[in-house]
Amino acid sequence: MTIRLPDAHGDLRTYEPRTEPLALTPGTPFTSRTVFSAAHVVADPYADVSPDSAAAVDWDATLAFRRHLWSHGLGVAEAMDTAQRGMGLDWAGAAELIRRSAAEARSVGGRIACGVGTDQITGGSLVEIRAAYEEQLALVEESGAQAILMASRALAAAAQGPEDYLEVYGHLLRQSAEPVVLHWLGPMFDPALEGYWGSSDLDAATDTFLEVIAAHPDKVDGIKVSLLDAQREIDLRRRLPQGVRCYTGDDFNYPELIAGDAKGFSHALLGIFDPLGPLAAEAVRVLDTGDTAGFRALLDPTVELSRHLFQAPTRFYKTGVVFLAWLAGHQRHFTMVGGLQSARSLPHFARAYELADGLGLFPDPKLAEERMKNLLSLYGVNQ
Repeated sequence: MTIRLPDAHGDLRTYEPRTEPLALTPGTPFTSRTVFSAAHVVADPYADVSPDSAAAVDWDATLAFRRHLWSHGLGVAEAMDTAQRGMGLDWAGAAELIRRSAAEARSVGGRIACGVGTDQITGGSLVEIRAAYEEQLALVEESGAQAILMASRALAAAAQGPEDYLEVYGHLLRQSAEPVVLHWLGPMFDPALEGYWGSSDLDAATDTFLEVIAAHPDKVDGIKVSLLDAQREIDLRRRLPQGVRCYTGDDFNYPELIAGDAKGFSHALLGIFDPLGPLAAEAVRVLDTGDTAGFRALLDPTVELSRHLFQAPTRFYKTGVVFLAWLAGHQRHFTMVGGLQSARSLPHFARAYELADGLGLFPDPKLAEERMKNLLSLYGVNQ
């Protein structure tokens, strides 16, 4: 059984899919690391909407995917960048997603943390930005989920310097009911966040970030860093107050950051753990036994796929994530809210399929092959 796949030069080459998936089954909870998967949303393909319309979500399939992640012991980071916040999913849709997922988490005993942002407004004064954050924080806390304070496009545009970030975040941390996760999302994920924390100089921005945490260490469970710079994350986590965790969001260097070194390690909150969920869970359970080499042996081979999905423009990684969920049988179609399924090329999809298949990520390799061939035929590739 073979399949012809296009490469980046427009040539077709023959690939022989594997016939058996990895044998990965649900297991015990993790003991050495706290691990969240930032989960995608499943669009409703039958809704008569346009890219400019409010998102139409298939709630049953969306919640079923979260149950899949929970069954393998992963926490779900809900309504984050992977769920297309600000790229198809508006605040009304995100609010409904938070309510439904938090209720589902309670019913199955799953761990959940939810994104808190300001995307119900596009701009405004610091007072208005703070109020937008407060509205979302209240909803997340009422749902019973942990809050993740996400970076705000509106704050990035309105802030005049570090002091504005200190004021807004300080206010939110003082009023939060439980410790939150602070999220620093780099401009490679969202260009509108350039200069966050008051400076495009990352050293200066880091100092401000740490100043926010130092002023309220009892209100910060941890930080989630998505800068795709392993050494910067290591340096940052070594400067955190005692008891404040570092959750890596580095989809390029996650194995080494989670494994850690003699001076510490990172927990994880990753978009790549959406398609890697069962394999990532198995790797962390190996790490729980103290077998760092075994952990790396399982997770290191996944980095090539992750770097492929997150290649520039990095913000379109969601397209590859949903594509792999379709091939894996977690949803019956390959459509996305906002029409974002068009954001990557056919050669990109072909390589993603090949890498994921090589890792054994598809529970039913034959189904994945058939769906890949269907996609290829839509692009005029005859098998």
